[in-house]
Amino acid sequence: MLINADFSLAAARAPEDYQWVNSPQNGVERVMLDRVGEEKARATSIVRYAPDSYFPPHLHPGGEEILVLSGTFSADDKDYPAGWYLRNPPKSGHKPYSREGAVIFVKLWQMSEDEDQQVAIDTQNKANWQPQGERQVCPLFSNDNEQVSLQRLNADKALFTTEIIGGAELLVTEGELIDAGQIYKRGSWIRLPVGAFPKLNAGAKGVTFYLKTGHLAQIESLDSKNF
Repeated sequence: MLINADFSLAAARAPEDYQWVNSPQNGVERVMLDRVGEEKARATSIVRYAPDSYFPPHLHPGGEEILVLSGTFSADDKDYPAGWYLRNPPKSGHKPYSREGAVIFVKLWQMSEDEDQQVAIDTQNKANWQPQGERQVCPLFSNDNEQVSLQRLNADKALFTTEIIGGAELLVTEGELIDAGQIYKRGSWIRLPVGAFPKLNAGAKGVTFYLKTGHLAQIESLDSKNF
């Protein structure tokens, strides 16, 4: 299965265009944003857990990255309400579930094999935020391959002021982003290729967004036989 699998091209999905499909587990649905492979895949998705739904215990050979968007996501008897960022390195495993229901942003099989850092950050905690110029930033993860953060930008401010060297991926979590009249509301996902220089600006009430940069420079070629 190939969905937005040409990483040299920009891709986007607005919440009004979500197409929910059932996962192999009852009560769990997902929106496939990009994907290379079948059930075992390099994948970026929005995943929705119905109340009292779960996945059996399983491993993630290529690692897993999660941002909890709403509700409460749980794993191995630990609860993570909306705003938590989780990063489970390659070969780690867990038993995920949700008692009340949850929506999460998930990236699978997108970490280097030598990554061994487990991360759990509450982005709702003000102590995890810091000013950087005209924006507020909550650092989430950084290594030689990628930089991940949650950022807040005031109204009408430009998101990027230079070319994106290693590509970028965004998910709007509050407010709006605007690009030449195109409005990206909460829940909008955008992937920008290496070398792009988009004219994205915060909307009239500002914007909060997940941002990953650098990672697309590592992708030279992907096809379904890799997974």
